[in-house]
Amino acid sequence: MMRSLILCTNLIERKMKLYYLTKPILAFALALNMVNCSSTSQEVDNENNSDTGESGIEATTRRAQELEAERQARAAAAEERIRRSALATRVFYFDFDIADFRQADRDILNFHARDLASNSNRRIRIEGHADERGTREYNLALGERRGNSIVNYLIVNGASRSQIEVVSYGEERPADRGDSEVSYQRNRRVEIIID
Repeated sequence: MMRSLILCTNLIERKMKLYYLTKPILAFALALNMVNCSSTSQEVDNENNSDTGESGIEATTRRAQELEAERQARAAAAEERIRRSALATRVFYFDFDIADFRQADRDILNFHARDLASNSNRRIRIEGHADERGTREYNLALGERRGNSIVNYLIVNGASRSQIEVVSYGEERPADRGDSEVSYQRNRRVEIIID
């Protein structure tokens, strides 16, 4: 029995020596494989660049041009969204007893003017409105002055007078029939109607 114990111990010692010897060999083989893989990928990259004849500077320049083209495409898409939103805005509100449109509406009106200038067959009708305060005649005249202030701005910015018709409804077509300041504000307006 003692002899079998010694044999077992010897067998275990040999296996442990083999284990300790193979561990560094495996680690060395793994490191060597990693070095080979990285040099192979560099060679492939170099081959790709040499195939196209592109240096590092040329590749950087090409990438910068691609990024600039993407930026310009995003900017154009954003501009188109703004244009569509502006053209969808067709009601402009006015302050009490004032015929001049608000400065905040200039950008939107610029889009309308450009749209009319680029589409010579397009026709619009400008409808001027007023709240119920004041006489019927005064409100008709005020609605017309409001409409004309927008028409003049559109013409100065590229639209043709022959594309635009102006109609004043004064107080006759209120957007809100209430008698509060909020209702009055909603009624003091000019609407662009596209024919």
